[in-house]
Order: sequence, then C-alpha cells, then structure tokens
Amino acid sequence: MIEAILFATAEPVSSAELAKRLPEGCDVGEALALLRARYQGRGVRVVRVGDAWAMRTAPDLGWLMHSEIVETRRLSRAATETLAIIAYHQPVTRAEIEEIRGVSLSRGTIDQLMELDWIRFGRRRMTPGRPLTFMVTEGFLDHFGLESPRDLPGVKELRDAGLLDSRGMPGVQQGLDDDEIDGSEGQTELFED
Repeated sequence: MIEAILFATAEPVSSAELAKRLPEGCDVGEALALLRARYQGRGVRVVRVGDAWAMRTAPDLGWLMHSEIVETRRLSRAATETLAIIAYHQPVTRAEIEEIRGVSLSRGTIDQLMELDWIRFGRRRMTPGRPLTFMVTEGFLDHFGLESPRDLPGVKELRDAGLLDSRGMPGVQQGLDDDEIDGSEGQTELFED
C-alpha cells in the first residue's frame, strides 16, 4: 500500500499521512524500511525528504531522465545569495539576511523563493518587533536531493568543489586546517533538534 501511495504522488508524503491511509495497526516505519531494502540497487529508490518519503530515480541513472528535465529560469544572484543565507543560517530574519549580504533585500527576491516553494515563514523571534523568520522547505530539500539541511555541504566540500577561495573564510585565523574551521561543532551548531 505504501509503495502504491508513493508511486502515485509527485510530492513527498509524510509518515503521518501514510499512517492515516493505512489500516489501523500498521507499522509505517517498518514498512518503509522493508520497501527501501526492496528497492536497494534498483532504478528507483525510496528516499527520505525532510519528514516525508518519496520515490525517486536512482542517482546513477539520472542521466536517463536528462531529456525529461524542464529547464527553468536561473535565479538572480540576489536570490541565490538569499537562499544560501536562509539555508545555512535558518531560522533567519530579513534584517539578518540584509546584514549578512550587506545590501537591502528586495521583496521580489523573497516572493520568487516562496513562489518556487523553496522557503517558508518560520516562527516569530521573541525579540522587540517580533520579526518573522525564514526557513527552507521540503521542496528545497527534495530539489537538491537532501534529507535535511544538515546535509548541506560544509566549508571543506565547497572548497574542494572550487566554490570557495582557498584564501579562507573572513574572520578565521590563518594556519588552521579545514577540520578546525568546520570541525564537529561547525554546521551542527546552526540547527536545534
């Protein structure tokens, strides 16, 4: 039954939604584990997307779907920077985004990211003015093939991919090796369980 539900839906389905659709007493977690094992090494995989589950093409066969991919417009530099700040610093307020970027944030940038369903409103901060925060959505995680925001690449991975200068991060002492820069506390400090 879970296989049929996941096969028929384009969007990831939460464990709670799966439990609602199954007969009473079914163990959704065990059924998902068995289903994942059944699809191991095949052309389709059962993957976790945030708190939800979906069927996706196996990564090694993704090239077969290349002709099926719809090329959409590229994000502007401002939208890309804003999305990266939200992903790495969530939950983050508009003022914090502007402070990190060093320029004011256009309403259109936030609207575009919300329209793509890559960001959403988070909780209000318990500070004066109670500003709204922004967080990434399961749609963002699904699009980039991430299970959770903790799976985002760290400084070392970004450097190895050539996306960061080898000069180092601003404000970090030179002479530290990569493990000391993004060590065990690095990215995990950004997220609370």
